[in-house]
Amino acid sequence: QVRLVESGGGSVQSGGSLRLSCAASGFTCITRCCMGWFREALGKEREWVAVIRTDGTTTYADSVKGRFTITQDNAKNTEYLQMNSLKPEDTAMYYCAAYGLPYFSSVCSDSSSRYTYWGQGTQVTVSS
Repeated sequence: QVRLVESGGGSVQSGGSLRLSCAASGFTCITRCCMGWFREALGKEREWVAVIRTDGTTTYADSVKGRFTITQDNAKNTEYLQMNSLKPEDTAMYYCAAYGLPYFSSVCSDSSSRYTYWGQGTQVTVSS
C-alpha cells in the first residue's frame, strides 16, 4: 500500500520560513518518478507548486520561484519543500504527490490529474 505522509506545516509570520517533508512508503522510484507539491487555498482550485524528478531536475511555479526549494533524499524516500520569504498568499493546505514517468515522457507534469499518489495534506498559514 502506497502512503505519502506530509509534515512540517504550521503558522508563521510573513517573511518567515517552513520546511515541509513528505515521506513515501510502499512506493519506490527505481527508474523515473516525479514527486511534486501542490497547494489548495480556501475557496480556490488546487495549484501546482513544484516538482522534482528522480534525477534531481526541478521545476517551480512562477509564484514561488526563488523562494521555495524542492529536494529529495532517495535513500529515505522523502522529499522536502523549503519555503522562505513566506507571504500571506502562500497560506494553503499543501499536498505532496507522486507518479511514475511513462517511458515516452521525460518531463514531469504540473497537472494534478497526472499524479497517482497523494498525501493527506499539511496546513501552512502565513500571517501579515
